[in-house]
Amino acid sequence: MKFIKTTAAILIATGVATMAQHINSTQVPAAVKASFEKAYPGVKTVKWEKEKGDFEAGFKQRANEMSAVFKADGKQTESEMEIKTAALPAGIVTYVKQNYKGAAIKEAAKITKTTTGEVNYEAEVKGKDLLFDSTGKFIKVAQD
Repeated sequence: MKFIKTTAAILIATGVATMAQHINSTQVPAAVKASFEKAYPGVKTVKWEKEKGDFEAGFKQRANEMSAVFKADGKQTESEMEIKTAALPAGIVTYVKQNYKGAAIKEAAKITKTTTGEVNYEAEVKGKDLLFDSTGKFIKVAQD
């Protein structure tokens, strides 16, 4: 019985370690904070997470729910803005209707890769984040 409890504890700890972790702003490198402040001046309330070595800032800007991802050296890699489902390309709605019959899109976001300008869309359906290209073509189910 002790072996089972120990094994379960290890599996849970490993799983938690691979997911995004909320962190205090004091744990965010100065270069990341400086890049964030330059890119998003005037934003006062930021919730920080660390995921796979990157730092993600969650915040509101002009009534938009947003997030921005940075490398430890301060280089921003992407930004994400919550959008209305009606703003998604039509191909996404068609894909969801065909592949998730009867399911609704709970949340939607526009993701922009800052290094290339590439735009992708994310649609949350049945607890899964589905990724699409800028034209609405399905790419993959996102993995955390």
